Amino acid sequence: MTSERHKVVIVGCGFAGLFAARALKRAPVEVVVIDKTNHHLFQPLLYQVATGVLSEGDIAPPIRDVLRHQSNVSVMLGEVVDVEAANRVLTVDTLGHATRVSYDSLIVATGASSSYFGHDEYARHAPGMKTIDDALELRGRIFGALEIAELAPDAIAREPWLTFAIVGAGPTGVELAGQIAELCRRALSSNFRHFDPKSARVILLDGVDHVLGPFPERLRRHAQRDLERLGVEVRLSTQVVGVDDEGLDIKSADGATGRIAARTKIWAAGVQASPLGRLLAERAGATVDRAGRVEVQPDCSLPGHPEVFVVGDLMALNGLGGVAEVAMQSGHHAARTITRRLRGREAKPFRYLDLGTMATIARFRAVVSVGRLRFTGFLAWVMWLFVHVAFMTGFKNRVAAVANWAVAFLGRGRRQRTITKQQALARTTAPAPQIVNTNGSPAVAQATASQR
Repeated sequence: MTSERHKVVIVGCGFAGLFAARALKRAPVEVVVIDKTNHHLFQPLLYQVATGVLSEGDIAPPIRDVLRHQSNVSVMLGEVVDVEAANRVLTVDTLGHATRVSYDSLIVATGASSSYFGHDEYARHAPGMKTIDDALELRGRIFGALEIAELAPDAIAREPWLTFAIVGAGPTGVELAGQIAELCRRALSSNFRHFDPKSARVILLDGVDHVLGPFPERLRRHAQRDLERLGVEVRLSTQVVGVDDEGLDIKSADGATGRIAARTKIWAAGVQASPLGRLLAERAGATVDRAGRVEVQPDCSLPGHPEVFVVGDLMALNGLGGVAEVAMQSGHHAARTITRRLRGREAKPFRYLDLGTMATIARFRAVVSVGRLRFTGFLAWVMWLFVHVAFMTGFKNRVAAVANWAVAFLGRGRRQRTITKQQALARTTAPAPQIVNTNGSPAVAQATASQR
């Protein structure tokens, strides 16, 4: 790579960033990919990491390995903490070390995180699921709750540990509820001596009156029936108005209030754009919507800054949702627009091709919508399987995922059940107990330890 080449900086290597980088493989440009993690995440399968089906390595290959054959790309670990749009310079923090990175064209694809709708304090007790850290923490909480249930002295003390509450009945919430129900009712048979895992309660809550909002009504009804057949308690038109360590406070549509005692709570109710979106908008004079997404031009560029593109979950354009296909196609479009401009051609507006939506409920159960076609049951599940295998990154990851799926879906096992204390207790730090010397003075002046 030489300094004379047009320099494209891509911030974020999720679906949008990766597809942008790949689209520039044969372009006469220098590409720098910046990400605050060292891996590309196949986010739609995070729930299977949380429930012991897949390992984190199956869905998160190293970015450097993924792009190793693309000679015009270099990879940088770090988080963008400032943008100088006028000077075309980014400030990147890498483990406390600041680096200034210049660009000729910029593609920002930093995605989204969980939204608690103004109640960020809920996150401590009800983690979302957007990162590998989130999935591993949830795995620790789910399997840790089962371990504590084994130690409980009686059924009353055991019940809160065997109650799993998922807030949000979109695709993530539905898939999580189905997998936790299948885990307890099928995969953990004969694993415990003092209780039957089938007695676990899985409760799915949402403030609206249906599950799977993006899907046609017939598929919504089918998905809800499948969940209920698995033993999931589906509570719709129910708002969560409080979350603490021991459970949730709820309010139904008729104004009635109640309480669910549940030690394991999972938040799948909403998303908000990466904070970099607001920072970029402030620096470039752009605007953001209520979810923090940056409003862009039809070609995905910023108004007044045609060299800056915002794609994927971070962009607000024509009401497009935060799904993987939008990210892939918008990232590819931004890269192709840069190539077109370098050739002296005009930019074209981004046109999204809707390839359909799908969600898996459990083993051999899924719903798929493609155009006017609707599929359910085993056929839909096979379609879901093939699509996800096709879009996974790397042959080794596909083979590993298929092997783990065979164990979980054809057999009864969950190979990826390893948990650690650090994972399960990740969100809370509190003062550790002081060790006192025999003379009464503290041996340790200050220490911290993770605990719940």
